[in-house]
Amino acid sequence: MEAGFSEIRNELQSRDALWRRIELECQQLHTELLKIRDYKDMQEIQIERQSSCVQLNEQLGNKNTGLLLLAQSQECQQEELNKIRNYVYQEEQSHRSEQERMKTEISDLIEELHQKEITIATIMEKASLLERQLKMELEIKDKLLAKQQLLDFQYKVMKSENTQLKEVV
Repeated sequence: MEAGFSEIRNELQSRDALWRRIELECQQLHTELLKIRDYKDMQEIQIERQSSCVQLNEQLGNKNTGLLLLAQSQECQQEELNKIRNYVYQEEQSHRSEQERMKTEISDLIEELHQKEITIATIMEKASLLERQLKMELEIKDKLLAKQQLLDFQYKVMKSENTQLKEVV
């Protein structure tokens, strides 16, 4: 029996050693599995990061395209703004020239009006003087006419007296 025991003990020890090796291998496999999982997780994270990077790069590319379009649009708007500024500047210059021309024209017209007013005032003074002279001449002529009529009357009276005297004589 002892030999059977010994054999069973050896068999058990052998199986125990085998079991320990299997457990050790299981632990090693489990460790490797954890490493593989960690590696796989790392790869998944890297893939996600790469995917994120690709998405970010695409978004960045889209934004760069948008910025380029915006820059081109801004250049066009800047050109349009410059055209408008030039047009406004030209219009302002034209308006200023027109204002200066109008100011000069108004100044000339005011000077001409002033000269005409002076001329009118001079003519009015002369007219007033001529009117006074005419009134004086009219008064003189009226006096002379009255004298003439008086003389005519006296002549007629004398003529009639003269005719009577001739008849008497």
